Amino acid sequence: MCGRFAVTTDPALLAEKIKALDETVGAAAAEAPGSGANYNVAPTTTISTVVKRHDEPDDESTRRIRSMRWGLIPPWAKAGADGSPDTKKGPLLINARSETLTTSPAFRGSAKSKRCLIPMDGWYEWKPTASADGKKPAKTPFYMYAADGEPLFMAGLWSVWRPRENPSDAPPLISCTIITTDSAAQLADIHDRMPLSISAPDWDRWLDPDAPIDEGLLRGHGDLDRIEIREVSRLVNSVRNNGPELIAPVHPEAGLF
Repeated sequence: MCGRFAVTTDPALLAEKIKALDETVGAAAAEAPGSGANYNVAPTTTISTVVKRHDEPDDESTRRIRSMRWGLIPPWAKAGADGSPDTKKGPLLINARSETLTTSPAFRGSAKSKRCLIPMDGWYEWKPTASADGKKPAKTPFYMYAADGEPLFMAGLWSVWRPRENPSDAPPLISCTIITTDSAAQLADIHDRMPLSISAPDWDRWLDPDAPIDEGLLRGHGDLDRIEIREVSRLVNSVRNNGPELIAPVHPEAGLF
């Protein structure tokens, strides 16, 4: 799975790097991801994503950077007493399994034309460590990251939610989920699932809102050859901690793989 990750690229710089329009400009301060680095992105955080959309029905779709809430809200979700989506009646949809997303009621609508990319520097997973005294195994955090220092782009889906009672012109809640697949190579030693990365030549094929989903991309591992692993501090266990020390290696002299 992917339940925590790090991202340090400013949306404006990201837009320039990948030749996209930055639509996060002017977003409400409470919802915008901001320009600061976030080394401990947790579910329900507003994050930057990449989509491809049209301005007009007949024009060419273009890449855009958009702010979305991490944790997909299906369009049919009901509103709670406060008018926000009622997420207490089901799991927080932060991940979607690649094997079932085209058939899952929660994801199949988005899989048709609302696909996105979620940029990140890397993500965290926790591996149980055997205990010599027979107590419950402790979990050691590891950080999976791109060795070349460039962002990884993970496959995702997004959705638009509006409470039925709201006027049609009220701002909608845009939310997203990260797609996961079976772990491969050395990553399988840490966790059995990993985010599905999409390599640069396949970005537009994945994002194309006018084409059906390319299921071949769902069976691949994108930028697997760019990914390395290191053990990191248990400071990452708390979402209150946020800084570059979270991704620093615990054993700087020793490589894990």
